[in-house]
Amino acid sequence: MKILRSNDYRRMPWKNGGGETVEIAVSPERAPLSDFDWRISMATVASNGHFSTFPGIDRTLSILEGPGMTLAIEGRQPKLLTAADAPLTFPADVPTSARLSDGPVTDLNVMTRRHTLKHRVRRLRVEGSQTVVSHAREFVLFCHRGSVALTTGGVSATLHALDAAVLVQPGSVTLSAEIASDAFLIELSPS
Repeated sequence: MKILRSNDYRRMPWKNGGGETVEIAVSPERAPLSDFDWRISMATVASNGHFSTFPGIDRTLSILEGPGMTLAIEGRQPKLLTAADAPLTFPADVPTSARLSDGPVTDLNVMTRRHTLKHRVRRLRVEGSQTVVSHAREFVLFCHRGSVALTTGGVSATLHALDAAVLVQPGSVTLSAEIASDAFLIELSPS
């Protein structure tokens, strides 16, 4: 288990120069935008505009904060994405633009190299104790709000808001929270 604290995340410009992203985790470690296997980041979208394109990459977007945005993804009907919606998966190499609903949003962005890996992103509400079973090669637990304790294989850690944990072949993990907390489970597997 590798714990990632929010104050250690790397800040960097968007690929298209239109804003700033906060890189939570990338594999291989410190890989450039042109050569990662998987990447998880957050960004604040403050104005309407086009997304950066990433050839051969699949992306899943979730709204963390703000009123939402409508995504225009080539070949699809426009889709309003809000914090109440399930994460939205789409190819990162097709033209995509966003129109804000009513002010800035902060999003969670998960990307994997299409012919190498696949990913799945789930929102979790953690209250009390629950066990999560995964057959993924790796998974990342990202604590959005509150605090989540996790235990696997006799190792324990507590994640606070915006912290994350990377686990390799975890099998099952016990999550617990004294007060209702929100998290995202990101599963990464060979394609």
